[in-house]
Amino acid sequence: MARIAVVGSGYVGLTTGACLARLGHSVTCADVDVDKVARLRGGGLPVHEPDLDGIVASACAAGRLRFTDDPAAGVDGAEFVYLCLPTPRRADGSDDLSSVTTAARTIGPHLEPGAVVVTKSTVPVGPSHRVVEALGRADVAVVSNPEFLCEGAAVADFLRPDRVVVGSTDRSAARRVAALHAPDGVPVVLTDPVSAETTKYVSNAFLATRLSFCNGIAALCEAVGDDVDDVLCGMGHDRRIGHDFLRPGPGWGGSCFPKETDALLAIAADHGFDFRLLRHAVEANREQFDRVVDKVTALAGGSVAGVRIAAWGLTFKADTDDLRGSPATEIVRRLADAGATVCAYDPTVRRPPRGLDVEIADDPYAACEGARFLVVLTEWDELRDADLGKVAELLAARNVVDARNLLDRDELRRLGFTYRGIGRS
Repeated sequence: MARIAVVGSGYVGLTTGACLARLGHSVTCADVDVDKVARLRGGGLPVHEPDLDGIVASACAAGRLRFTDDPAAGVDGAEFVYLCLPTPRRADGSDDLSSVTTAARTIGPHLEPGAVVVTKSTVPVGPSHRVVEALGRADVAVVSNPEFLCEGAAVADFLRPDRVVVGSTDRSAARRVAALHAPDGVPVVLTDPVSAETTKYVSNAFLATRLSFCNGIAALCEAVGDDVDDVLCGMGHDRRIGHDFLRPGPGWGGSCFPKETDALLAIAADHGFDFRLLRHAVEANREQFDRVVDKVTALAGGSVAGVRIAAWGLTFKADTDDLRGSPATEIVRRLADAGATVCAYDPTVRRPPRGLDVEIADDPYAACEGARFLVVLTEWDELRDADLGKVAELLAARNVVDARNLLDRDELRRLGFTYRGIGRS
């Protein structure tokens, strides 16, 4: 059992700390947000993530997980200190590292000699030296251990990872960090800090490119009269390709893909390389938002001005409450800007997101009352299982644009709906 401190108790920090406690380590999660810490101590979670609440509760009950609003006190006696702070984009597209460097300066004087500081925050490739400088300690090791957590499956991703990547000039420290949570048989990549950070960026950039490719295939299928589901199913059975991240949709988003693809493009440009393939993947994603809006506009006869629309889903994907970079909110925004009145339902959203002109319904059926169109934007299971007959009775006109190919199109057509999916003739 190791003594571990996690600085930052957001999505990454809380998942990291709770799962390390689940593995038997003694963990203290520290955060300067006093209200968040009070909520955690009371059993509440600041994020929606399947299975995380149970792990936090059991680890706290076992005495292996604690919370504090004093990071300096939180690192006292810790052998390993994880930095899990936000690194948001500035207006110029660069990453703001102020939270990371401020935390490092705060905890530096309080670290145990020989402690290992682990950066899990996504930082720009190269400047890991800033953490070393901010700590001001020559007697501690600094290790990069990027997170590969998929929202909605973060607990499983941490406890059963595809690989563990650790970068450091101190190989002994890197091995010790890997040993904390790498299950037997899982590949461990020990490398330098820059390569570890780059691995994080290029992994997400590849997945984003893959999704843009799928949406391009979907557009092609619509043009030639194919069915994208059958095409991608046949494609995915090729063992060199596989089925993961091989589904069309309204576009990709979230807190990682947009931020990290833009960052990788900037890194490439700074070094004189025009990463055209990735640049076109990003452009194609923006075009996908327009394709969904265009489907609704075409069904409305060329304009959605004054049209009431029901939107199912606002988060960027199911099983999360994360609205950052959400294709759903971007599409709703474009519909509202074109003059539509949008009433949305999402199981994790109780009030209109800031800056978004949208009504919020208490359930999926309430959103449909009097609407001329239903637009499906997030793949929540409860929406997949909705009573389509009831939906048909509530809508003012039976039109569906299913940007997730979530609903039973045969049943919709039987009920008299005009149906438009993604990549479906």
